[in-house]
Amino acid sequence: MKKLALHWKILLGMALGVVFALIMTNFSWGPDVIADWVKPFGTIFINSLKLIAIPLIFAALIKGISDLKDISSLSKMGIRTILTYIVTTVLAVSIGLAVVSIVKPGGSINEDTRNELVEAYGGDAESKRLDAEKQKDSGPLQALIDLVPSNIVSAASSNSNMLQVIFFSVFFGIGLILIPEEKSKTVKDFFDGFNEVILKMVDLIMLAAPYGVFALLAALVVEAPSADLFAALGMYAFCVVLGLALMIGVYVALVKVFTKKSPSFFLNGIAPAQLLAFSTSSSAATLPVTMERVTEHLGVEEEVSSFVLPIGATINMDGTSLYQAVAAVFIAQAFGIDLSFGTQLGIIATATLASIGSAAVPGAGMVMLVGVLGYAGIPEAGLALIFAVDRPLDMCRTVVNVTGDATVSMLVAKSQGKLGEPHVKDWDDTYKK
Repeated sequence: MKKLALHWKILLGMALGVVFALIMTNFSWGPDVIADWVKPFGTIFINSLKLIAIPLIFAALIKGISDLKDISSLSKMGIRTILTYIVTTVLAVSIGLAVVSIVKPGGSINEDTRNELVEAYGGDAESKRLDAEKQKDSGPLQALIDLVPSNIVSAASSNSNMLQVIFFSVFFGIGLILIPEEKSKTVKDFFDGFNEVILKMVDLIMLAAPYGVFALLAALVVEAPSADLFAALGMYAFCVVLGLALMIGVYVALVKVFTKKSPSFFLNGIAPAQLLAFSTSSSAATLPVTMERVTEHLGVEEEVSSFVLPIGATINMDGTSLYQAVAAVFIAQAFGIDLSFGTQLGIIATATLASIGSAAVPGAGMVMLVGVLGYAGIPEAGLALIFAVDRPLDMCRTVVNVTGDATVSMLVAKSQGKLGEPHVKDWDDTYKK
């Protein structure tokens, strides 16, 4: 009998997690059981992925850059990667603005519901506003200062310092290119082996993926806000999901046009990473799996995927930028604020830049949204209107973030002549190797 593919196992785990949680909520003790005995396994699963994110980026980037042999190849790939990421982000924000402007979901929020949401989530909105104020008080070049770590060991101690680790890894890889090959060989061999070990750890962790997502989804259902609040924000959620779905369609079209790969090839190849992104709401936590799928199943050579994907997980947040555009206009509509065409163009630029600075962790987009609201003159208290449904939408937009990274890696690989045939392996047989 043919074994069930990994993405079907993950989907089954997600579905069973939701059903189990719905059954348990019928008992007074059910939510406590899930919180105390089920949710911890989801947390362990996410932590195990986060555990190897920094080592993976460190090893993969150094290996990928050193394999390029010369600086010109690196600069050419880097320019193409950044420009492509910027183009897809602008497309995402534009799609979000178009959808929310046509549907006008803000008109469905009545005064009573608005007051209820502000009262329930006002504290959370205030904390996000304060976080954004701290970033606003920084100097204009603070982002550049934050890019260069003063201590690489300290930078590598937290996944929130991903850009600093990327900077050091790129710097280290450039150093390897510039020294004689006979002197760099030992270091390159070490990182080649180190990278293989990390990828094998990814294989082993993914064996537990169906069980991990079962626990995550069960906990999410139990902790979700009331159905009444979800109903009030249904049109807003619809706009975000519709925009995200359209963006997935854009990715499929780009892959079809520029790489000549079929939609089914692309979507089947990236499906497990998409499902994991949906479960964890973290591009960083999903990165090891994204790299595995893009390299093994989509045919992108490792020297491209190991460079493009870690950068994408940090600066390419198409789903997040689309959500920020929809949320900003929705809040403006809810407060009866008309946004001019010029202001909406400014939202495109602001959301694009904000998504680049957004951390690849759950909920980071909410903090960056404060900057978008501030630019457009929309009250930051409006954040309270969308907190109730932010978690499930965060899961959806992370899927788009990860899919965008995979798309760009294929486009860059094709332009570099580094897109070949996939060399698929069976995840379930990995322990036999």
